[in-house]
Amino acid sequence: MKLSELFAKDTPTLSFEVFPPKTSDLFDSVEAAALEIAALSPDYMSVTYGAGGGRSRFTVDIAKNIEQAGHTTALAHLTCVSSTKEDVREKLLELKEAGIENILALRGDIPKEGSYPVRKDYKYASQLITEIAEFGGFCIGGACYPEGHIEAGSLDEDIANIGLKVEAGCKFLTTQMFFSNDILYSYIDKLHKKGIFVPVVAGIMPITNTKQIFRSCELSGTVLPKRFIKIAERYGDNPAAMKQAGIAYATEQIIDLYANGIKNVHVYSMNKPDVARTIKNNLSEIIKG
Repeated sequence: MKLSELFAKDTPTLSFEVFPPKTSDLFDSVEAAALEIAALSPDYMSVTYGAGGGRSRFTVDIAKNIEQAGHTTALAHLTCVSSTKEDVREKLLELKEAGIENILALRGDIPKEGSYPVRKDYKYASQLITEIAEFGGFCIGGACYPEGHIEAGSLDEDIANIGLKVEAGCKFLTTQMFFSNDILYSYIDKLHKKGIFVPVVAGIMPITNTKQIFRSCELSGTVLPKRFIKIAERYGDNPAAMKQAGIAYATEQIIDLYANGIKNVHVYSMNKPDVARTIKNNLSEIIKG
């Protein structure tokens, strides 16, 4: 199913993200985790694309297995910062052959010097979206940033770039993680004022590792509310307690989003079936539609 068809329905959706292994010897364990999450019957699952495209083969294989063995719609990530146009066309052919109909088109993070090459064929995600749209056959999604992309001069400048993605063929947007729903509500209002009305999928990150999230937020510019910081300070040194608190915080966010008319939620479940299962169970009556 193309996700544009799913988002056109007037029912809440809940989806999960998995990421490919760094090495082939870990493939079986990651695939098992992905299929365990698929067994929860999410509305779809996304599969990320390794830095530099080095794990792109795994992305295709896991997405294909989610579709075929997991009986779940897959959304394959595709980045272009390290790709030539020939690379992208080859990957599109692989995805088409694998039966994947949905792509999240991303520029990708600019790497540290020497970690992997940066090509010059694509400078922006909008250029990749144009390429995929011209290839045809895919429902294309893009990323958006409720607090503004860290490289953008302002939020208005970043929203203008989102408009370019939509003009190029982007049919929906998935947000970077955020921890205050008011930030998203304000952001969507700004998108609408600029004439951008494609579905926005709220990306929610259940925090189970506080050290990792503080570093990630520092790099991405994501603001942590005082309420969350207090939770992290209180429970961060107790992994079991932090996991429970992090899942509870994420669940509360999701309930509030649904209650305020945000009907599409995507959980960055970090290949953890137990986290995905707990969140879905917490929402069992709410997502019945």
